[in-house]
Amino acid sequence: MAEPGTRYDVIIVGAGPAGLCAAMYAGRGMLKALTIERGLPGGELLNTELIEDYPGFESILGRELAQKMADHAKKFGAEVVTDTVRAVRRRDDGTFEIETESNQRHHAISVILTAGGTPQKLGVPGEKEYAGRGVSYCAVCDGAFFKGEVLAVVGGGDAAVEEADYLTRYASKVYIVHRRAELRASKILQERAFANPKIEFVWNKQVLEIAGGPRGTERLELEDTLTGDRLQLPVGGVFIFIGFKPNTGVVQEHFRHDANGYMLTDERMMTSIPGLFAAGDVRAQLTRQITTAVGDATTAAIAVEKYVSARREQEKARIAPVPAT
Repeated sequence: MAEPGTRYDVIIVGAGPAGLCAAMYAGRGMLKALTIERGLPGGELLNTELIEDYPGFESILGRELAQKMADHAKKFGAEVVTDTVRAVRRRDDGTFEIETESNQRHHAISVILTAGGTPQKLGVPGEKEYAGRGVSYCAVCDGAFFKGEVLAVVGGGDAAVEEADYLTRYASKVYIVHRRAELRASKILQERAFANPKIEFVWNKQVLEIAGGPRGTERLELEDTLTGDRLQLPVGGVFIFIGFKPNTGVVQEHFRHDANGYMLTDERMMTSIPGLFAAGDVRAQLTRQITTAVGDATTAAIAVEKYVSARREQEKARIAPVPAT
């Protein structure tokens, strides 16, 4: 249990793959660390049925990998508490105060933000019911489970078009369902999609419902955005790419970020706020996988060790007595 009034070397916000990896390395580095997670440890792993792209595990359930990561972190002394972080503030002395929904205030020399991100949902019937059974938000994670299937991708931006192109290596056909008659994706991605014989565009349509049966997703119920006409689109899976929001709103100070709000870091994973590190899906990067999350976290945790040591040396220098003359 977190100790009131304790100043930690590092507080890790989030206990997904990145947070648990950072907690493990912090424990190995003999840092006094606290990890705060609003739910069960594991993050998005708990929403992933099967994982087949994590080295060392040809096939493992998401919840099983989450448990193994949590157990590994705790073996090295990781302290994980269940609470929701409300705010991360840097104080005048350069340390941090973390405020939680339970009105706890924790203090630390540094923070590693591993709070992940949230895919935007369609909010239609069937989306929640068929999550992990035909509804996905990650083509790289789940595409291989749909070999030979007819799939739908919902969205019209870069992510939707790029992921649709990726899915054609597994699917027999991929529909791109978009509520308008033109895409928002970059021209080069559009040209690639238009030239792909496995991709077919379904223009001016919005999803009303994701329907299926005991085996999973079977069809989309669509509405024409111009005429209001209804139609069904038989598919074995639907991939939703209408936006993804990094969970960075708890940071109560401006930080450098890209156009989509992802945190920009240096090679140590430190953000533009000294002492605040970022790892995993909150960070601007090419891809967001379990492997990249734990890689980020490894770097961040080791960098925190060095940062904390340097801060301690600075504090010692400030309070050292002046030699008598």
